[in-house]
Amino acid sequence: MEMSNTALSWFGRSVVVVMAALSGACADSATVAPIGTLKTAGRVAPAADVSNGDRLPDLAGCGQLAAPVGSTLVLHAFGIGVQIYHWNGTSWGAATPSATLYADAGGQGAVAIHFGGPTWQSNSGGKVVGTVANRCTVDPASIQWLSLTAVPDGPGVFEKVTFIQRLNTVGGNAPTTAGSVVGQEARVPYTADYLFYKAP
Repeated sequence: MEMSNTALSWFGRSVVVVMAALSGACADSATVAPIGTLKTAGRVAPAADVSNGDRLPDLAGCGQLAAPVGSTLVLHAFGIGVQIYHWNGTSWGAATPSATLYADAGGQGAVAIHFGGPTWQSNSGGKVVGTVANRCTVDPASIQWLSLTAVPDGPGVFEKVTFIQRLNTVGGNAPTTAGSVVGQEARVPYTADYLFYKAP
């Protein structure tokens, strides 16, 4: 009888240890951020799900850029590249982006490229093309923040993306001085956060 009680006691302790370990593992996995979420101080830290009317914590007064209700964040990446301008004789015209999107602000883990269209192409080959829906000027010294409706094309991380935000921009504005010849190119460095959402 005493041996049976001792065995039961050890079994009970083992169950407690296993449950504690599982609980710790679950707690760790609950804190895992969405794919590519930036953890840079001072940057937007979006919730993974905005299905209940939630929005990004801080759009710097640019509420018109909020993701549609019910959207789910599928990728938050950091773009590093240039805005390309061409002098047309009177102005620098509209910019064309050329950037690489990374998993973090330090340029680690390239996940996609960004080019004219505007288009984003993931490393897996899938693309998404955006159309500007709204703009917001937060810092006159940098390109505007944007929201875009989107149409995906092909498999991969962009497969179901229907909405994109370009936030936290730094740099990228057209030159302030006139070009010297028609067709002159100016490549202006910029960085930005890109957030990609799918519809509910």
